Amino acid sequence: MSVNKIDEYIQKLLPKLKEWRRHFHKYPEVGWTEIYTTYVIAQELQQLDGKVIYGKELTKSDARQGVPDKSTLKKAKKRAEELQVPEEFIKQTEDGHTGALIQFEGKEEGPHVCYRVDIDALPITETSAASHFPNRENFASAFPGEMHACAHDGHITLGLGLATFLSEHPEEWNGKATIIFQPAEEGSRGAKAVVANRWLDDVDYFMSGHIGITDMKVGTIAATAAKFLATTKFDVIFKGVSSHAGAKPEEGGNALLAAAAAAVHTQGISRHSKGDTRINIGELNAGSGRNVVADYAKIIGETRGSSTQVNQYMMNEAARMIEASAFMYGVESQIEYTGEGMAAECDSEWQEWIASALEKSSLVKYVEPSREVGASEDATVMINHVQKQGGKATYMLFGTELAAGHHHPSFDYEEAVFGPALAAFIYPLVNSIWKEEEN
Repeated sequence: MSVNKIDEYIQKLLPKLKEWRRHFHKYPEVGWTEIYTTYVIAQELQQLDGKVIYGKELTKSDARQGVPDKSTLKKAKKRAEELQVPEEFIKQTEDGHTGALIQFEGKEEGPHVCYRVDIDALPITETSAASHFPNRENFASAFPGEMHACAHDGHITLGLGLATFLSEHPEEWNGKATIIFQPAEEGSRGAKAVVANRWLDDVDYFMSGHIGITDMKVGTIAATAAKFLATTKFDVIFKGVSSHAGAKPEEGGNALLAAAAAAVHTQGISRHSKGDTRINIGELNAGSGRNVVADYAKIIGETRGSSTQVNQYMMNEAARMIEASAFMYGVESQIEYTGEGMAAECDSEWQEWIASALEKSSLVKYVEPSREVGASEDATVMINHVQKQGGKATYMLFGTELAAGHHHPSFDYEEAVFGPALAAFIYPLVNSIWKEEEN
């Protein structure tokens, strides 16, 4: 298939890509609750010539991390029912069993190439500003407190666009192709459960990517990403003793003060000489009344580090300070680890492969060899798994200007990014860019 024909195909698909993006943006669902999202994805995939897997077949149940409480999962199920998701489908995806994949076979034997896109939203209330593009075009979030503020609506779109191309052009590529629509990327919770179910055990080449991250012009692609941060996500429950704050304060054990002390003191952890570190306490909930010594408190937080070793140092120090804060106020503390992301490095071969594959595409203007991420990404679990088996993996960045930063209520990106990004997924496979590597 000529370069011009692939570019023309992508251009013709753009209206459908925009339609998909806007639908998913309007119906965002946070990690492990993406029942409706998974249903729409599966409906689209089942129209194609591939093997479709979803729900409880995709992830290993006991390897999931940070699954929401029963109340949240029940609400997700009710919402799916209200959106007319069939009962049988809900049974396969309820209780935190979301996500899907599709597998295709090419015209001849060849390598197994795996693509991964993420599908979950964030617990953010989207801006109501009239100037916000999704508001102007009437596709802003229909679900209060949930928003696609990290471009995962666009990533789903790219996955569906890629699947459509592979299904319609099996004669243009060799081998086996898998596209994973991964749940629960936010908080680094979902990849481990997909890997544990062995979907990546025989993968030779792995590709993933992200819209935005840093401001780049549409048409710019970073072939590899660098400086992924390892991360640990945690919740802490403090249990104290309730008492009358005026009559018997000495009988109380103040969980609120213990949590507040932990939140403050963890910010003072000494940084590490061997790499960058981060720590954040993002939420604190406690207490029941102004005249009651609080017997319960909860904080949620995360550590990050430029290596697994440095991140583990931060988490060890955070745990020590959390326990000390609880001891100081005479309460108990319990830490629950809800997510974990690894440090990773993309294989450098991709820098040449991607540039060579996209050299003649009119949709891509410039290919950067690498660009720093400076954040954490659940795909690193998959990258490391593939590399340990001898495979080659990369994580690309797709250029676009951003209306506001990721995880911001006004976050938005240019829909023109879909053309170059989809080209970056398609061309390497069609051109068999790794042929020399295999020989």
